[in-house]
Amino acid sequence: MFARRAFSLIELVIVVVILGIIGAIALPRMSRGAEGAKDAALVADLTLLRQAIDLYQTEHEGTFPGAATIANELTMYTDVTGATSATKTGAFIYGPYLRVIPALKVGSNRGDSTIAAADGAGVGWIYTASSGSIKANLGDGEVDAAGVKYNTY
Repeated sequence: MFARRAFSLIELVIVVVILGIIGAIALPRMSRGAEGAKDAALVADLTLLRQAIDLYQTEHEGTFPGAATIANELTMYTDVTGATSATKTGAFIYGPYLRVIPALKVGSNRGDSTIAAADGAGVGWIYTASSGSIKANLGDGEVDAAGVKYNTY
């Protein structure tokens, strides 16, 4: 009379196995997503800071921002000597190069945005004024998913 249609046990087992294989492939990739995003954010922040420092140097006759004053020199208006002002005037025509100094996104100093010449409390970025180089203030033991030290980015 009426034929009943249903899935056989073999068909259900095959579907479960396929879903298991897909899950085994997708889950590790999704779990690394947040760490990969933080690593990419660190690279983007370093690129932003380095570009701001390079632009500052170009506009200030080859001089890099000072180690003690870099945050103000990058986020405020400056004159050719590097003196800062909150408003743009006739002498203070350069910058600002950044709205804010980005906070470190990874590691033990995550959330710190202070730029300094040496490690200290609240320091997120280490800056060398003589060369204009900047790097994340993280120890040698702090590495990304590929084992690369964050402080070498």
